[in-house]
Amino acid sequence: MKKLSISVCLLLSVFLTDIAIAQSKATWIWYPGDFEIWLGNKMQNRRTERGSFFPPFWRMDSHYVLMDFHKVFDLSAPEEVMLYAEGAYNVKLDSKMLPGRPQKVTIPAGKHRLNIKVYNQEKVPAIFVQGKTVISDSTWKVTYEDKEWIDATGMVSSQSGTQWLNAGSWNFDDPQSPPSGFKLNTQPQSPAHITRAPHSLTVDFGKETFGFIKLHGLKGTGPVAIYYGESLEEAQATATCETMDQLDINQPAAKDSTMPLSKAFRYVHIQYDANVQIDSVSMLYEFLPVANRGSFRCSDEELNKIWDVAAYTLHLNTREFFIDGIKRDRWIWSGDAYQSFLMNYYLFFDSPTVSRTLLALRGKDPVSSHINTIMDYTFYWFLGIYDYYLYTGDQSFIQQFYPRMQSLIDFCLQRRNKDGMLEGQAGDWVFIDWADGLSKQGEVSFEQLLFCRSLETMALCADIVKDGKGAAQYKQLATDLRAKLFDYYWDANKQGLVHSRINGKPTSYVTRYTNMFSIFFDYLNEAQKQGVKQHVLLNDSVQQITTPYMRFYELEALCAMGEQDYVLKEMKDYWGGMLKLGATSFWEKYDPKEKGAEHYAMYGRPFGRSLCHAWGASPIYLLGKYYLGVKPTSPGYQTYSITPVLGGLQWMEGAVPTPNGDITIHCSTKQIKVKAAQGKGILYFHSKTKPVCAQGTVMDKGNNAYEMQVEQGRSYEIKYVALK
Repeated sequence: MKKLSISVCLLLSVFLTDIAIAQSKATWIWYPGDFEIWLGNKMQNRRTERGSFFPPFWRMDSHYVLMDFHKVFDLSAPEEVMLYAEGAYNVKLDSKMLPGRPQKVTIPAGKHRLNIKVYNQEKVPAIFVQGKTVISDSTWKVTYEDKEWIDATGMVSSQSGTQWLNAGSWNFDDPQSPPSGFKLNTQPQSPAHITRAPHSLTVDFGKETFGFIKLHGLKGTGPVAIYYGESLEEAQATATCETMDQLDINQPAAKDSTMPLSKAFRYVHIQYDANVQIDSVSMLYEFLPVANRGSFRCSDEELNKIWDVAAYTLHLNTREFFIDGIKRDRWIWSGDAYQSFLMNYYLFFDSPTVSRTLLALRGKDPVSSHINTIMDYTFYWFLGIYDYYLYTGDQSFIQQFYPRMQSLIDFCLQRRNKDGMLEGQAGDWVFIDWADGLSKQGEVSFEQLLFCRSLETMALCADIVKDGKGAAQYKQLATDLRAKLFDYYWDANKQGLVHSRINGKPTSYVTRYTNMFSIFFDYLNEAQKQGVKQHVLLNDSVQQITTPYMRFYELEALCAMGEQDYVLKEMKDYWGGMLKLGATSFWEKYDPKEKGAEHYAMYGRPFGRSLCHAWGASPIYLLGKYYLGVKPTSPGYQTYSITPVLGGLQWMEGAVPTPNGDITIHCSTKQIKVKAAQGKGILYFHSKTKPVCAQGTVMDKGNNAYEMQVEQGRSYEIKYVALK
C-alpha cells in the first residue's frame, strides 16, 4: 500500500481537526419556540404611530419562566465543563444537586446525567455549556414542567409524566453573547441629498430604507421634530405623516444623537427651534445579514430591474422575522409571511427565519382565536408548514411541533357548522384581500379551500410522526371537504367556483380567489382548469385584483397553466408601473387608475399605504419557479424538476438555492445549460428539432416534448430549437 503524500496528510489533518471543532461547538439553547415568541413580542411592540405606542390586536403569549435542561453523556475521561445561564440556576449531576451556583463542573469518566434548571421571568431561560465533548446543542432535552416526585424516603419516583423536547437554538455560539442581547446589524449610510431652509432640513436617502436617524453636531435648547416619509409628500406633511420623533434638546455642547427606534423612510424632514443647531444628518441602516443565493437575469432590462427591486423589498422586510411592511405595521402577519416564505426559497433559502416566523405566529396553547384573528391566516400557517417541509425536508420541526398543529386544527374543527363548513364567527376576521365590496358573509368558498389544504397538511404531518389514527382522520376530513367544495360551489354555466353560500344556498357571484388557488392546488381536472382560465382568470368582467398580495396567486395560477407569455406582460405592466412612478421598493397596493398622492392613501389616511411591502416581492418566486422552472418534487430537493419557459424572452439565466447548494440554469432559444449541486432532477423542455446533449441522454416523449435526467454535480449543455 502506498504511503499518503505529505500534502494529503496535512489536508487530512486539517479535515479531522475541522470535524473535531464542529463537534465541540456549543451554542445557547432554550425551550423550542420560546425565544421566538419572546423576540416577536419585543419586535411587534416597537410599532408607533406619530409617537404613540401601537401594540398588536391579538393575544400575545409569553415564554415559560422555569426550564429544566438535561443530557446524558458517556465520557472516556473526566471532563471540565464551563456553564453559563440566562437566569437563576442550579446544577445536578446524576440527580445530586451541586452546592452554590457553579460556573465550572468536572464530570467523571463514565455515563452521567447533567441537569441544569433555570428561572427567568424577564428573559427566556437559556444555557450555554462548553467542555471538550460536553456541549449544549439541540440534542439536549428540555421541559417546562418536571412531573417526577419524591417519596417519604427521599427516593425519586421511577415513573414520570414529563414530556421532553429537543432544545431550540439558532446561531448564538458565543457564551458572552446570550440570546437576550440579540440585535440586528447596523451600518452607517449618508444621505443622497440634503435641502436646507431656515430651521429645517429635508433629507433624501435616495431610496426606501430602514434604520436609525442620527443627528450630528446637535446642540442648543429647544424642540426638534423629525417627520419620516416613504415619499417626499409624506415627510413634509407634518400633521399627517405616519411616523415621527419629537425631542426636547438641552445641551450646550455639540453632540451626536441617534434616535432610539428604527423607522422606515426615504425622506426625513426635520424642523428645529431657532436656538438649536444641527450640523448634518446620517443614518444607521438596520438589517438581518442574509445573502442572495438565488439570482435572475434575462434579455429584458425592465424585468431585471423588477427582480432587483423585488429582492431589495424582501431584504427590507426580512428582519427578526418576515414582517408585512417596514413603515406601518412591522408586525408578523401570517398571510404576508406565507408569501415571504415562498420568495425566500428562491432568494435566500434562509430556513431559520421561516421557522422563527412560524413559531412566533403560532404562540402557545390554549388556542382562543385564529392567528392574527384572521381565519384565512390560520390556514396560511398550515400551508407554510407544508411548503417548509417540501423545500427543506426538515422533519424535526414537524416532530417537535405536531401537538401545536393538532391543537390549532382542533380549534378550527370545533368551529364548523352543521354542514361541516366554516363561516366567520364573533371575533373572526375573514380577510381574503383588500377589494371593494367583497362579501365575507356565509360559507366563503375560499376559506373552505384553504381549510381543505390545511387538513391535507395535517395528514402529511401525522404520517411523519407516525400518528396513524390522526392521518386517517385528517385524510378523510380533507376528502369529504374537497367533495363538498365542488358539490356546493361549482357552477357549470359559469365554469368556476362561486364565491360563497348563504343559508345553505350558493350565490351567483364568481371571484378569482378560490378559482386560482384551486389550479395550483391541483384540485381541478383539465377541463375545469381550462374553463376557469377562460371564464374567470382571463375574464375582465370578473372583479379585478389590485393588490400585489393576490396578484401573486393569480399570476401563479396562470403560470401553472402555461401562460408565461401573458404573465410576463402583466409583470412588466404591474410592477413596471410602480417603477415608472419612481418606486424603489414594491408597494402594498398599486392601482394604475390612481394619480399622484392617491397612490399613498389607504385605510382612510393620506399616507396609510405601505410603499415597501413583503407581498410586493412576488416576481422572485414567479421567475424562479415558473420561468427558470425549478421546483422540488420530494422533500428537501432529493428529487426536483426543471422546466424552463422563456415566456417571450430571448434568454434568461439564474440560480435557485436548495438545502445543499444551488441549481443553475441558462436558457436561450437555442441552448439550455444546467448544473445542480444536489439531488436527482428531470429537465423538461420542448424543441422543434431533435436536441443534442453530449453529457446526458435526452428522451423523446412525443409532440416535441423531451426530458433528461440531471445528476448531482454534472454540467449539461443541450442544443435545441425553442418552439416559440
